[in-house]
Amino acid sequence: MKPHRRKKLGMIIFMTLGLSLAVGLIAFAMRQNINMFYTPTQVAAGEVEIGKQFRIGGMVKAGSVRDDPDSLKVSFITTDFVSDVPIRYEGILPDLFREGQGLVAEGKMDSAGVFQASRVLAKHDENYMSQEVKAALDAAGVSTETYNGQVNGVLGSALPLPLPET
Repeated sequence: MKPHRRKKLGMIIFMTLGLSLAVGLIAFAMRQNINMFYTPTQVAAGEVEIGKQFRIGGMVKAGSVRDDPDSLKVSFITTDFVSDVPIRYEGILPDLFREGQGLVAEGKMDSAGVFQASRVLAKHDENYMSQEVKAALDAAGVSTETYNGQVNGVLGSALPLPLPET
């Protein structure tokens, strides 16, 4: 092999190894920040590890919102109309948060089966719904129009969630 070709081949191998290392490091760093999305049915089926950070999306179940008047603690139930998951959150809820609306919450499941939310996101206008929430509702065979018509009490009352004592 000619010295020029050997030098060129060495440079190509060096650049390939460097690029592979950079892509590997970026993928490792991003893996730490990726929050997987789960539906209430997946969470209820035990597909999520306790203490693992993830996102859950669904609709806020009618009659389920309970807040503590002395603090920013709130509990509610999110549903995909197949399964329900209780959620607890401490903080200021989005202005558009209300029963019958779509939401995505970020947080972790505790050992009692309650999702401890660190962040709650609500849809931002009348026509928008998160793609994940819409897909979960479509999989359950429920349209948002059907659900919004049921918000006025047809779904029945939800069990109240007691707020944790501090």
